[in-house]
Amino acid sequence: MRRLYQAQDEIEAQLLSDYLAASHIPTTVLGRYQSAAAGELSALAFPSVWVLEDRDLPRARVLLAEFLQRRQGPGGAAAWHCECGEQIGPEFDLCWRCGRSRPP
Repeated sequence: MRRLYQAQDEIEAQLLSDYLAASHIPTTVLGRYQSAAAGELSALAFPSVWVLEDRDLPRARVLLAEFLQRRQGPGGAAAWHCECGEQIGPEFDLCWRCGRSRPP
């Protein structure tokens, strides 16, 4: 078993784990509930995705790169801030709070 990625939170870790499972790469998420203690514990407390079979690690790394690129949004866009003050994920073109469109 090898660590592939240290996630920012439990949701990101589970999304990646599910993404890899869809490609038949078995994983496990360790440290799932420890992120609640962030600041009190070391960085190792954040959830991490582990590949169960060493032979799957090279393919998992390729899929990780795809996963991270998709999370950036179209064209490598970053999150954006709406005029209403809401931070919007890069994959969205409309604000879910006020309905405004992403600025050009």
